[in-house]
Amino acid sequence: MTVRVQTEDFDAGAEIGALSSAEPGAIPGAVVSFTGLVRDRHGGKIVHAMTLEHYPGMTEKELMRIRDEAMARWPITKATIIHRVGRLLAADQIVFVGCASPHRDAAFEAARFMMDFLKTDAPFWKAEETEDGTQWVDARDSDNAAAARWSKD
Repeated sequence: MTVRVQTEDFDAGAEIGALSSAEPGAIPGAVVSFTGLVRDRHGGKIVHAMTLEHYPGMTEKELMRIRDEAMARWPITKATIIHRVGRLLAADQIVFVGCASPHRDAAFEAARFMMDFLKTDAPFWKAEETEDGTQWVDARDSDNAAAARWSKD
């Protein structure tokens, strides 16, 4: 199980390969992954770059908590969360979430769960560079609504 916060890019194919690998008799039936990219438009404006900041130590701890909760809810054999920080250009890879499971539904649900909570609970701060200058990105109501659907209430 992997959780990394890093400035360098990642190889999504290699990460999927690592999730797929196992000893005979323990090969997962499904591997699901999500790779997020820095979008080139937001709010009708062209985005040239995004700078992500985080709180070292606290961010990794929260990502591990999210991963561990997904593994407790679904039969996940492996899970990976990678999030980049620093200045990224439009179209750069920003996040990878992946999981392996004996069952496809569990893999899909766990990956979606991890991504939803990464967007709302992980302590990252984002600033977008547009033609109008640099602005901090506020949390979106749609991200909070997506995370709320997982409530155990």
